[in-house]
Amino acid sequence: MQRYLQSQYASVLRVIKYQHAVTVALIMCISMLVASLAAQAAELPLVEKQEFQTSNFTTYGGEIIPEVRVGWEAYGELNEAKDNAILITHFFSGNSHAAGRYTAEDAQPGYWDAIIGPGKAIDTNKFYVISVDTLVNQEPTNPNVITTGPATINPETGKPWGLDFPVVTIRDFVNVQKLVIDSLGIEKLHAVIGASMGSLQALDWAAAYPDRVERMISVIGMGEADPWTIASLQQWANPIVNDPNWNDGNYYDGEAPLAGLEQTLGMITLTAMHPLIINQLYADSSAREEAPLRDIRSNFKVVEQLQAAAKLRATYADANHILYLVRANQLFMAGYAENLEKGLENVTAKALFLPATNDLLLQPYLAKRAHDVLLAHGVASEYAEIEGPWGHLDGVFNIQLQADLIQEFLN
Repeated sequence: MQRYLQSQYASVLRVIKYQHAVTVALIMCISMLVASLAAQAAELPLVEKQEFQTSNFTTYGGEIIPEVRVGWEAYGELNEAKDNAILITHFFSGNSHAAGRYTAEDAQPGYWDAIIGPGKAIDTNKFYVISVDTLVNQEPTNPNVITTGPATINPETGKPWGLDFPVVTIRDFVNVQKLVIDSLGIEKLHAVIGASMGSLQALDWAAAYPDRVERMISVIGMGEADPWTIASLQQWANPIVNDPNWNDGNYYDGEAPLAGLEQTLGMITLTAMHPLIINQLYADSSAREEAPLRDIRSNFKVVEQLQAAAKLRATYADANHILYLVRANQLFMAGYAENLEKGLENVTAKALFLPATNDLLLQPYLAKRAHDVLLAHGVASEYAEIEGPWGHLDGVFNIQLQADLIQEFLN
């Protein structure tokens, strides 16, 4: 089986190298297929997107959002005691589609289908697994996403909020999720698990509501945004705000800042991947290409292909929503206290940190810092790394490498 998977993966890479418009979505599809074959577990039933609504939501910053709508999905069954629930919190460019398919014809399942489902690490024969679309989700026009943000109509003006939408934080994402959980009558979560931006939410759940969380798993995450990370994330925002069409966020009646948006999405893709995988996927691009030597307007193949991927990713994305997501991540400190030690002092949940060894975006030291603080507080915390060539994306594409540890931790 292993040899077959390796040969299939090698074939996939050869195909990808010569695809002009290779996209992260395609890469994800392939990786999840390989993971699914390896897992050899039963598939989930078809998934249904559900909607939650609330009124007069108060943000961490003290502002009021009159109407909030978010989508959510669930896998497995909630038991009578309602004590078998696991919350999955999603990453920056993701949504609540963590596992399964909406229809039998879907090209790919949810992003963590390799570990969520019957008999898998997060076993839906045992657990009721729920995931919620965040506020200001990156893709407000995606038909499979329900979110509230700058592109949403402000009920008081009848026009899109734009930059009048309040600044929101990771704590606000958590508080909306808590309202969804409360509406289901769930008083305590068996675990909260998230990758990347989702790991921030998972850790903040444990800090903000220690009596509601028994276990927390942080995958490719951090405990707080340090100056390096804040400055790095700002590079994602800059192409958007420097696009003339951005117009201080007032573009909903005119031309959207697509040039800046596509540049931002391309940068997000590049920074989430390690040179190891970039050099494999785009091995046919090199400094010896003839066209860039003859014409300054000509790009290298790797640049063209990443630009094509970014253009495709921009289909449902909204520039203002990305700016708000960037800010939420920049503002993050678990517990929202004056320092990380204070922010984590109320955590009682058993913790597991799974950074990716080759992550250049949220580097392992960020997770190790939170792990060490919890140990110093006497909290049971484990730490292990995910090996692989993808870098930050190993937390999505290679999560199955830590499936046994996750399963043991949950059980």
